[in-house]
Amino acid sequence: MSDRGLAVVGCGAVSPAGWGVDPLVRAVRAGQALPSTMIQGPSSQRSWAWRRVPPPAVRPAYLAQPRLRRSSPISQFCVGAALEAMGVASPGGSAGVAPGRLGLVFGTMTGSVVYSRRYYEEVLRDPATASPLLFPETVYNAPASHLAAVLGIQGRVHTEVGDAGVYLKALATAAMWLRLGVVDRCLVVAAEEADGLVGEGLTLLSRTAVGAEGAAAMVLGRAADAPGCPRLVAVTEPVLYGKACSPTMALGRVRQTLELGMGLESGRSRLLVDGTGGGGRLDRAGAVVWRDWEGARWSPKTVLGEAWAAGAAWQCVAAVAGISEESMAQAVVSVVGSQENAIGAVFQGPVGGTVEA
Repeated sequence: MSDRGLAVVGCGAVSPAGWGVDPLVRAVRAGQALPSTMIQGPSSQRSWAWRRVPPPAVRPAYLAQPRLRRSSPISQFCVGAALEAMGVASPGGSAGVAPGRLGLVFGTMTGSVVYSRRYYEEVLRDPATASPLLFPETVYNAPASHLAAVLGIQGRVHTEVGDAGVYLKALATAAMWLRLGVVDRCLVVAAEEADGLVGEGLTLLSRTAVGAEGAAAMVLGRAADAPGCPRLVAVTEPVLYGKACSPTMALGRVRQTLELGMGLESGRSRLLVDGTGGGGRLDRAGAVVWRDWEGARWSPKTVLGEAWAAGAAWQCVAAVAGISEESMAQAVVSVVGSQENAIGAVFQGPVGGTVEA
C-alpha cells in the first residue's frame, strides 16, 4: 500500500507507561526500561516478568457500560486507547459517540487469553458447571464487539489475527476502505493482555524478553479532510521468512521496498521506530538491517516490553508523535513478527509547519 492521501487524525495509547500517548512517548524518549512484576504460569510452578498497565488515576466512566462490566482487560484497554484517538471524553453510560461512516479494524495476536484460560480450566475441571457467561469473552472478536457497542459504531467492523505485524496490516485494510469509499474515517486498534499462558509462550521466542500488555489506536482519514495532520505514506506487503529466507533477509527486502518505491527518503531528519528489545533472533534481524541508519532511533520494546500486536501499534503511535513533536520529516516503523513475516510502514509529518502536498 502506497498512498500520500491518508492522514492520521488522532492517536491513543494504554501502556505500562500509563494511560495516554504522552506517558508512552515520554518513556520511549527517555529510553529507560520500565519496572516489571511477576505473573504466575498456569501450573503455578513458574512465573514470568511482565510490564503491566498501571491502574488509571480516576476510574473511567465508560467502565460502567453494561458491555464492559464483565469484559476482559483487553477490551478495556481498547476503549481507553480508542477514546483518546478520537478525542472524545468518556461516554459514561451512553453510546453513540462515533461519527457516521466510521469503520473499525481491530488487530491482535493472543486475544482474550484471560477469559479463555478461565473458561477452559472450568471445562476441564467439570464441563457441567463451566460458566457460559465466560465463553463470549473467549472469541477474538470480543474486544471489537465491545468497542463498537460502546462507541455506537454502525459502519464496517473487522478483526484481524496475526503476529506483531498484524497492526500494520490492519492499517492497510483501513486505507483500502478509505480509498474505496467504504468509510469516511477508520479507527484502527490493537491490544493484548497479560496472562501466564502468554508468558509461557513468550519463552519459545526469547528467554530474556519481558512481556507487556496494553493497546494503541489510530484514526485514519483522507488527507484532504485533515490538512496539517501527519500522513500514512506506505505499508509494505508482508515478506515471509522460513527455510529459504531468514528474518534478516525478509526485513532487508522490506527496507529495500520502502526505499525504492514507497517514499522512504534519505537524510538525518528521519526517525526509525524499530522492533528490537524483545531479545532473540528477531532482534538480530533489526540490528543487522538497520545498522547504517542515519537519523534518530527509538526502540519502544526495550522500554515497554513485548506486546505483540499492541507493541507494533505503540511503534506507530510513537512514530507519529516523533514526527509531530520532534519535527522529523519522516518516521519508519520496522516490525519482524514472530510468525514468519516482516513488514514496515512510513509516516510523513509536517515540515516547517506545513504538510507536503
